[in-house]
Amino acid sequence: MAKNISRPIPGPNPVYLRVPASADARVFCAQVRLSAPLHRRWVAPPATPARFRSWLGDPADQRRRVYLVCRREDDALVGTYILSEIVRGPFQTAFLGYYGFLPLARQGLMRAGLSLLLREAFQSLGLHRLEANIQPGNAASIALVSAAGFRREGYSRRYLKVAGRWRDHERWALLAEDWKVARGG
Repeated sequence: MAKNISRPIPGPNPVYLRVPASADARVFCAQVRLSAPLHRRWVAPPATPARFRSWLGDPADQRRRVYLVCRREDDALVGTYILSEIVRGPFQTAFLGYYGFLPLARQGLMRAGLSLLLREAFQSLGLHRLEANIQPGNAASIALVSAAGFRREGYSRRYLKVAGRWRDHERWALLAEDWKVARGG
């Protein structure tokens, strides 16, 4: 059983990952409201304390991991990564979800956080595959996963309901062995 981290994942990085807690609700929800223009078309993050608590889920649930991306210099909330539908056995796979927050968006901080998340997923959790499903018009999200080595594997029509509408998504995936090669290991 993989352990859920409760301390920052170390590394030479401007950000760190940590597991969110109920005490993060106020700051998290304020960031969601501030970032509404950034998220509107792509995702509907929890904007109330009740929805935040629901989003946190059960920490004992081994099928889901939630991480906050925080800026190292001041602990400011940069965004979040979610590993969901973690399947063990012969699959060793998960879906990757994420979003960043204003005013720290588009500064490369989520990219730095993704490098930590991939290390967590492939080394600590022992996953073999991560899949990110992204709406075709979300150029920033596609650039993020593409730069991390994800490959486009397909297209799913009306794949996921976002903001009340069924939306098409591109399927992007990264395998542990491709991640290791890209890291020089």
